[in-house]
Amino acid sequence: MSAPPTKAPASAGKPLDDGSFRQLVEGVLDYAVYMLDPAGNVASWNSGAERFKGYTAAEIVGSHFSRFYAEEDRRSGLPARALDIALREGRFENEGWRVRKDGTRFWAHVVMDPIRGPDGTLLGFAKVTRDLTRRRAAAEELRRSQEEFRLLVQSVTDYGIYMLDPEGNVATWNAGAQRIKGYAPEEIVGQHFSRFYTEEDRAAGAPQRALATALHEGRFENEAWRVRKDGTRFWASIVIDPVREPDGTLRGFAKVTRDITERREVQLELERAREALFQSQKMEAIGQLTGGVAHDFNNLLTAVIGSLELVRKRLPADDRNLLLIDNAMQAARRGATLTQRMLAFARRQELDPELASVAALVTGMTTLFDHTLGPSIVLDVDCPASLPPVRVDVNQLEMALLNLVVNARDAMPRGGVIAISAREATADPASTFPLPAGRYVRLSVRDQGHGMDAITLARATEPFFTTKGVGKGTGLGLSMVHGLAEQLGGRLQLESVPGIGTTASLWIPMAAGADVLSQHSEPAPAVEATSLYILAVDDDALILVNTAAMLEDLGHEVVTAYSGREALAALAGMERVDLVVTDQAMPGMTGTELVAAIRRERPDLPVLLATGYAELPDGGMSDIPRLNKPFLQAHLDHAIAEVMRGRSKSSG
Repeated sequence: MSAPPTKAPASAGKPLDDGSFRQLVEGVLDYAVYMLDPAGNVASWNSGAERFKGYTAAEIVGSHFSRFYAEEDRRSGLPARALDIALREGRFENEGWRVRKDGTRFWAHVVMDPIRGPDGTLLGFAKVTRDLTRRRAAAEELRRSQEEFRLLVQSVTDYGIYMLDPEGNVATWNAGAQRIKGYAPEEIVGQHFSRFYTEEDRAAGAPQRALATALHEGRFENEAWRVRKDGTRFWASIVIDPVREPDGTLRGFAKVTRDITERREVQLELERAREALFQSQKMEAIGQLTGGVAHDFNNLLTAVIGSLELVRKRLPADDRNLLLIDNAMQAARRGATLTQRMLAFARRQELDPELASVAALVTGMTTLFDHTLGPSIVLDVDCPASLPPVRVDVNQLEMALLNLVVNARDAMPRGGVIAISAREATADPASTFPLPAGRYVRLSVRDQGHGMDAITLARATEPFFTTKGVGKGTGLGLSMVHGLAEQLGGRLQLESVPGIGTTASLWIPMAAGADVLSQHSEPAPAVEATSLYILAVDDDALILVNTAAMLEDLGHEVVTAYSGREALAALAGMERVDLVVTDQAMPGMTGTELVAAIRRERPDLPVLLATGYAELPDGGMSDIPRLNKPFLQAHLDHAIAEVMRGRSKSSG
């Protein structure tokens, strides 16, 4: 059996009597709860009213409640209006400043209700007041902070800072966003943020991926092209963060955009400068290596060519070995051509500059071009004879032009037109093409071939880079032309469009105004063939033996020395010496150092410097007669004749 129900206390459910209710009201400390009579005078006063208004019951009961109002509110009649509203509307509720006994103010929340008797007679007013000063101060601080933050965001002009709703529509818009993107707030608020993306990014779904990434990873950050209102593009740094309510509900996205186009351009320019420096250093290193290899190769070819020449001279005209020797000589000469290209690329090739007419040079080569190009190529030459002269090494310029024409031919396997033109031109210092300011003759070769893309064009003058396939090119042709142009003080300019063709232009500085174009005449006859006493100097035994053999075959008496110091010692013991033929690159004492020593002891003794290297140290040695390696016996004979003729003129 269940237990009988417990009886409730006798007092349960009974209303509070007047004494208990008074005790309840008196015990409330956080609210001022008191009565006003119908005229607005204080009729009762609880502990809460005494605590935050400062009056005791004895001090305030019987006084009019308007005492709690600020002076300006009393003047405006607010206390009377409060009673009137309570009477008419059955309730008055308000927040405003009130005054304590000590004169200080507090922010009060006031509720006033009329109290009527059973017959409807107005007995007075029940008034409840709460001190909300602290809460109001906190709310005001929050409002001020929010306003300051709003002003801060609105004042930022270097960043676009704005909100997106959960669907990606623009909800707020600051001054920075307006400055960067060009839209006023009324033009863009409510629009989807994908409007700022490029057409290709929208098609690829980039805006949706950005919001999805921000949601899943808590942040999206990227750099990309964005579009302004006027359609122009700018490079933007973008950050998107999700914004959530305290309960985790997505409120939208905070988006920060910065225009970093200028910074990107600076970075790209710096990268281009670094790449140019790296390329320059790489080319310089390859040039050093190439020049050294070509120098050594020239020495070897000097011995090969010289020996082949001497052997051929000693064989009868019907000897079956002559064909083999001629083949070997042809191969050696092709090797010499290769070293010339290598030295031209390295800008270490000996040049023999003279005044020349570009128009005459091109005209003189047309027959060679016709035989070289074949019937499928049409040659169009436009080089006015009125062009001013240039100072060049004619042989090297001819070789460079032939290289460009052959390249143009190879770019058109099915035939086409090769246009060779020359024009007077002035370099513009503001141009992106690096060329010293001045007047030039621009010699151009234009083809209608397949052209080159940007990557190929950037590498076209690199040594050993070729697009002709294995065994069809050394990759030194354009490098040689580039090196020659640099040595002449000009530039090689390449312009190309894939599928359209390529134009290669040699910018050659015009000769100085005082220079006069020389008239080519027959070479002066050699000096009378006499036997000379010659000191031959070279540290390479192959070269020295070969040179001595050539000289002896020409009828000269030869003494050999394997170093500069050995040469000086030999000179000291020679009763007669007419000429010194010396190499340049020798250990211990170079050829120019040997020349300087000879000039101190025997200033009238002529010296011929045989070298495969163009660059000689500074120091007043530019007047030394030179013979380029590799050389034929005829070259050696002619060089000796020129040196001895010069000696005869100076002594005469």
